[in-house]
Amino acid sequence: MAPAQPDGQPAPADGALPGAALDGLGRQPFGVYLHVPFCLSRCGYCDFNTYTTGDRPAYVEAVLAEIDLAARVLGGRPAGGAQTVFLGGGTPTLLKPAQIGRLLDALDRRLGLAAGAEVTAEANPDTVDAASLRALRAAGVTRISFGVQSVRPHVLAALERRHDGARALDAIAEARAAGFAHVSADLIYGTPGEQPGDWEASLRAVLLAGVDHLSAYGLTVEPGSRLAAQVRRGERPAPDPDTLADRYAAADALLAGHGFHWYELSNWASGPEARCRHNVGYWRSGDWWGLGPGAHSHVGGVRWWNVLRPGDYAERLRTGRSPARAREVLDAPARRLERLLLEVRLADGVDTALAAGPALDRLAARGLLERRGQRAVLTLAGRQLADAVARELA
Repeated sequence: MAPAQPDGQPAPADGALPGAALDGLGRQPFGVYLHVPFCLSRCGYCDFNTYTTGDRPAYVEAVLAEIDLAARVLGGRPAGGAQTVFLGGGTPTLLKPAQIGRLLDALDRRLGLAAGAEVTAEANPDTVDAASLRALRAAGVTRISFGVQSVRPHVLAALERRHDGARALDAIAEARAAGFAHVSADLIYGTPGEQPGDWEASLRAVLLAGVDHLSAYGLTVEPGSRLAAQVRRGERPAPDPDTLADRYAAADALLAGHGFHWYELSNWASGPEARCRHNVGYWRSGDWWGLGPGAHSHVGGVRWWNVLRPGDYAERLRTGRSPARAREVLDAPARRLERLLLEVRLADGVDTALAAGPALDRLAARGLLERRGQRAVLTLAGRQLADAVARELA
């Protein structure tokens, strides 16, 4: 089942944006997201727009065409060029390093890559080796994020992951040896059968292997996933909220003890330089162009999303049309609400001018946030109830 998309408004066939959306381009960092929709297999918990088959050379040609479209729509290079690029998936490392290099070269020629641009690629540990990691680094990737999820065999099996824990740890070491200054690991907690010792072992293992950034996500049951069907049939238990809260608190304490501090609800870094600048751009309502099937974009209060299927995506671009399926133009109240919902996730907190005053006082009295001058920052308890806090603030 493909993920659901919002209806939105019709998107222009030429991809044109309102002049007002382009007026502010370059006033804040500009990013590029590149969705690579291919995977070797589909994990049971996943509801992303991914495919286990597909014409990868044709996909690359289609993305190159969308890069040209982006340059035309934006009127050339955004001031300062792209500050960040993020290759997500799917599994971007199923593309050859030379193909990734070709896409990055096109981005540099048509949109411009800023000096010192952060270029992140997600990777599954079983799709890279020492040689391919060196090639990725030479192609221009500066930061790599491994989908480790766990180092325990029974947890990986429950998640339907193909790699083993030892391979994941070796990949982290190989990335360091290949010259990546910043290496991240994604972990999932709350998997059925996972014990507290399993979670602690995974945290300690990736820290010892040499990551300087860690993302930790509680397992969620996404509609349409195999896991959702298994839970519905009673074959698997749904994640327990109390267990998820305990795992989160354990991670935060252990990571703080190793010099890692949270800067967003699910992300910890060893220092400011290790934070993912691209994702910070999302949380601060920045501008970005999303390339690839199903990718979302946002420029100057206009949000749009591409058609999901790689074949439809490629065909639209082959015939000179934008791959955007639909879009929405955010008015001032919607932009304020979005800023609130995103900024509250950050360790810097949310501007109190965006939130309802009485709600701030109520939440502070319940120990869910702290007032720090003109910012409101979630406490540990508030981080564990962030969605509910955000709803009350809105």
